[in-house]
Amino acid sequence: MSKLKEKVNTLSEGPGVYIYKDAQGKIIYIGKAKSLKKRVQSYFSRYLDAKTQAMVSKIADLEYKLTPTEAQAQILEAALVKEKQPQYNIDLKDDKSFPWIRISDEEFPIVSIYRRRKNLKNNISGYYGPYTNVKLLRQAIKLIRKVFGFRSCKKMPKQACLYYRLKLCPAPCVQKIGARKYQEIIRHIRLFLEFRYEELVNKLSSALKTAVMQLKFEEAAKIRDQINSLSAIAQNLPEKSAGSPSLPQCFGGLAMPCGDIVEIEDLKNLIGLNRLPLRIEGFDISNISGKDATGAMVSFYKGFPDKNNYRRFRIKTVEKIDDYQMLREVVHRRYLRLKEEKLSLPDLILIDGGKQHLLAAQDELKKLEIDLPIVSIAKEEENIYIKGRPQPINLSRDIPALKLMRRVRDEAHRFAQKYHHLLHKKKILKE
Repeated sequence: MSKLKEKVNTLSEGPGVYIYKDAQGKIIYIGKAKSLKKRVQSYFSRYLDAKTQAMVSKIADLEYKLTPTEAQAQILEAALVKEKQPQYNIDLKDDKSFPWIRISDEEFPIVSIYRRRKNLKNNISGYYGPYTNVKLLRQAIKLIRKVFGFRSCKKMPKQACLYYRLKLCPAPCVQKIGARKYQEIIRHIRLFLEFRYEELVNKLSSALKTAVMQLKFEEAAKIRDQINSLSAIAQNLPEKSAGSPSLPQCFGGLAMPCGDIVEIEDLKNLIGLNRLPLRIEGFDISNISGKDATGAMVSFYKGFPDKNNYRRFRIKTVEKIDDYQMLREVVHRRYLRLKEEKLSLPDLILIDGGKQHLLAAQDELKKLEIDLPIVSIAKEEENIYIKGRPQPINLSRDIPALKLMRRVRDEAHRFAQKYHHLLHKKKILKE
């Protein structure tokens, strides 16, 4: 019992589910709590009724699973009780007065809170619960609606309701979604209610990849948002615990946030790369009136700035105003160093400029016998020049690949100007 109490004292103050086991390792009770530590400690430090005392006397070990919210702790509790059927969870197993989540059996199922489950023994597939706290259950329903969206009207209306306009329902009533797609949403909701997060995210990740390959970017963005929501649920856990629900990294086994995977995949397809451009290095030259010329390189990793790997260059070999020669110097210095020190090369180089800038950088890499994909993006018309292609590409501003390239280009421009201004300020102070 002393080891058990030590374990209790190390519990998190956050919400979650606690699982009591007997000496044989059999689960005898599962409960939820707003504060795991306070709730579990109460079993060993206050007056208990006879039934609870009998249970506590059999506790030999405990496990716990953290959740971001108490509402999700309630979902997990119900899923585990349904699966494990612990001896002392009599109330949850047998009392039909607690509310349930009901998914109706029809072409476009309704998801709703239900007070009493009918045909208890013969029709259990559409019911989830029971849940002991109605307030928490309503919070959980709101979360599910926000992430997935579902129908809640008993009769199909002739026009879409407010839920559709708020993007909380896919509006099967006005044929905005077919039965097959809607049933897929319902399958995802079932996995969520069963706390099978890993399986759910795997399915969503596969669907995301398919949508991107088919250039269905609006659908891909929606799936991405769902994955982001589920990832946030996992990432907000106060700490990892043994047996805690975990999510695979968002896409293709990559340890990355999911917000920009659509852009990265789109850029890969646009350029014709063999792999995702996870590491992108972007270059720009700041040359105002030919004074204190500087070069800058920014690094983006998995779609996000990696500022620890930014680099600044003071131009050393070019005296006159010549952006192309300055770019040659900066590119040569950067990749000569990587080659000499045998460091990893980026997946893609992005140059702020036009075709001649691209050719200048490409020529320096050729001298170093380094073969890397290179693109350049001009400032005004934003034509995209790609290594090996004679003609530029002009993309619509809402294309995901262009959004990513613009972010890299703009960040390189900002960083180059910042360094230029710093050197110019130091020069003025010296004078």
